[in-house]
Amino acid sequence: MFEELNRASGGPNEDTDLLPLVTVDLEDQEENLAVPEVLPILALKNTVLFPGIVIPITVGRDRSIKAINKAYEGDRMVAVLSQKDQKEENPGPEDLYHIGTVARIIKLLRMPDGTITAVLRGRRRFVLDEMLQTDPHLEGKVSMVNEVPPVDKLEFEAMRESILDLSEKIIGLSPNIPSEALVMLKGIEDEGFLLNFIASNIGEKIKVKQRILEINEVSIKATVILKEMNNQLNLLEIRDKIENKVRVDIEKQQRDYYLNQQLKTIQEELGQNPQQEEFLRLQERAKEKQWSKTAEAHFMKELQRLKRMNPQVAEYSIQLNYLDLFLDLPWASFTEDNFDLKKVKRVLDKDHFGLEKVKQRILEHLAVLKLKGDMKAPILCLVGPPGVGKTSLGRSIAEALNREFVLISLGVLHDESEIRGHRKTYIGAMPGRIIQSLKKTGSSNPVFILDEIDKVGSNFRGDPSSALLEVLDPEQNGSFYDNYLEVEYDLSKILFIATANSLSSIQPALLDRMEIIDISGYSMEEKVEIAKRHLIPRQLKEHGLKKDQIKLKPKVLRTVVQAYTRESGVRSLNREIGALMRYVAKQVAMEEAYNPEIAVEELTTILGPSRFSHDIYREKQAAGVAIGLAWTPVGGAILFVESSKHKGNGKVILTGNLGDVMKESASTALSFIKAHREILKIDQDQIEKTDLHIHIPEGAIPKDGPSAGITMLTALTSLFTGRRVKPYLAMTGEITLRGKVLPVGGIKEKILAAKRAGMKEIILCAENKKHVAEINPNYVKGLTFHYVKTMKEVIDLAIL
Repeated sequence: MFEELNRASGGPNEDTDLLPLVTVDLEDQEENLAVPEVLPILALKNTVLFPGIVIPITVGRDRSIKAINKAYEGDRMVAVLSQKDQKEENPGPEDLYHIGTVARIIKLLRMPDGTITAVLRGRRRFVLDEMLQTDPHLEGKVSMVNEVPPVDKLEFEAMRESILDLSEKIIGLSPNIPSEALVMLKGIEDEGFLLNFIASNIGEKIKVKQRILEINEVSIKATVILKEMNNQLNLLEIRDKIENKVRVDIEKQQRDYYLNQQLKTIQEELGQNPQQEEFLRLQERAKEKQWSKTAEAHFMKELQRLKRMNPQVAEYSIQLNYLDLFLDLPWASFTEDNFDLKKVKRVLDKDHFGLEKVKQRILEHLAVLKLKGDMKAPILCLVGPPGVGKTSLGRSIAEALNREFVLISLGVLHDESEIRGHRKTYIGAMPGRIIQSLKKTGSSNPVFILDEIDKVGSNFRGDPSSALLEVLDPEQNGSFYDNYLEVEYDLSKILFIATANSLSSIQPALLDRMEIIDISGYSMEEKVEIAKRHLIPRQLKEHGLKKDQIKLKPKVLRTVVQAYTRESGVRSLNREIGALMRYVAKQVAMEEAYNPEIAVEELTTILGPSRFSHDIYREKQAAGVAIGLAWTPVGGAILFVESSKHKGNGKVILTGNLGDVMKESASTALSFIKAHREILKIDQDQIEKTDLHIHIPEGAIPKDGPSAGITMLTALTSLFTGRRVKPYLAMTGEITLRGKVLPVGGIKEKILAAKRAGMKEIILCAENKKHVAEINPNYVKGLTFHYVKTMKEVIDLAIL
């Protein structure tokens, strides 16, 4: 607003900008001023003329020149109307607003180029009643419009003061408007002229100015002007805020640049050059590296690129960090392996009880490495239930081999870049977890534990398991490519050990690259031994107790294992032992008298009532109930198969959250019974006129698999014959329609679960005998195994 107050009064034409100037005397602006009824009409493009305002215009259009000449030759009165469309060169009556201002031509100058410069003074508002002609110039019949003075003088005076206050703020925020403009505004005493003067200077929108010109009531006109001025002030304040912010940012940049230049000059005067010193440091470190020619050439190329960079740009620090990472990596730097195989075996046995297969495989690898001198490291995958020591075994292996240890949890890995790294073009790019870990260890042959490899997920960012294919392939990992490093790195000397709870969710191609080692759950005897050797000493240290302050006999430990835990590993056992330690620590800290030797009877007081009971497995079961064995990701489990019958038409109901394979096993068992009912001595009517209901308890847990086949067949045979199943007997195996018994997996876990439950006899497929032979005889002591090939043998052994 008010930009025109600072402009020159030179000659824009009626086609462009019109510049309102200062006020003039108002002596001849009375409403009774005589105005002819017919006047020539001048069309203006980019502004609206208000009464009392003086504007210079340069007239260039032919019709406009003729209208000015006609008026100047007469009484110098011309009717001024604004165009609706500024692009219209020959406006007609429909292109003009019908309310305008009668103007008097104060001065007229004819220019050499044929144009005319005229100075116009607005006099009174008019309305165009009729357009009389359009050629050779516009001419129309007009009538004057009078203003309606304000009714409430006090309210109008308040609005006038508000308008002046806003004018002061707007002028203060407009650098192009001189401060003298405010003095001039305050010197205007005529309210009508003050409103007209401010209205003519409000922004550049023709529609807004024309709307104000058409208002007759002075008080309404003042309200509209006040609103528009508020909008203009808000716009100026926002613009001023933005300009100040930009100004501060630019000043800060200039200040930083100036200070950096000063610092550079001072350093040069003192003979210092930080950038040159940085380059020399990098070159000296590079001389110590034993890397390939490819890596060396790439480093020197990147170093030369750094030298060409301006130290002030952001890319300089990124490039410097990249080169530092390049030098921090342990290129061809290896720790010396411990080839004292007996010592390695002692370390592994000291840290972990059992796990003989894994220990044997590590010793074999070291033996070959000792004899050959060089060998690609194996890719091992330890598969077993939680809590059996898969992850901690990796730390023990690293200690035994005298290697660095790295643990990477893959359970939360969903981005391929976590393995391969990001390209340097991205903001915040960094190398993958493999390269970062090698930088941290400072060795190219550490022991890498890839924990929970079966939990790796994929999404729109990529599939990390696909990136692991290169890492875990002995034929490819000698030239692993990280997107950030941009150079191949040798991972073949790293001993990768992956851990998993299940193989079913691992990508087949990835599974094919690893050497699978199954780690079964622990028997009760193993858990007691692990507690004595490892858990109790660790808990004593963590709770600040001495050996003589607490004594846990094997009988107590066996009770804790049986009554308070149900797991394949020892995590829950470790927590329960920790609870016993805290109980004793409290007694010691409070200096209370207590017996260091904890008795079995005290466990209920310390740990609460027993959580698990095996008495249910030892009860005499009714006809139609058999006990099966199941494998779960957390170890083996006992499975009841219950069946009942009632009158019906042979319908079968299956409940217990069973999967499709287990439902098929039930159908197979029933078909076998129907086909061999005479041998089993079952009446035909009993099968056809009876509805069956087969249920497996713990219905909230999904169950599936074929290993419950012989258990279902035994339960149904017991139901139809009315003969009970032998007590303390468990079984597992798949069946066929021909009555054959097929082998199943998870034998060790199932046998250990049966032993924990107090079973005395187990029926297995004859082909599973080899799996039983792998179990330590001490762990199956007291169990009788029956190896069968047909269902007839199962029924003969199981049914009383």
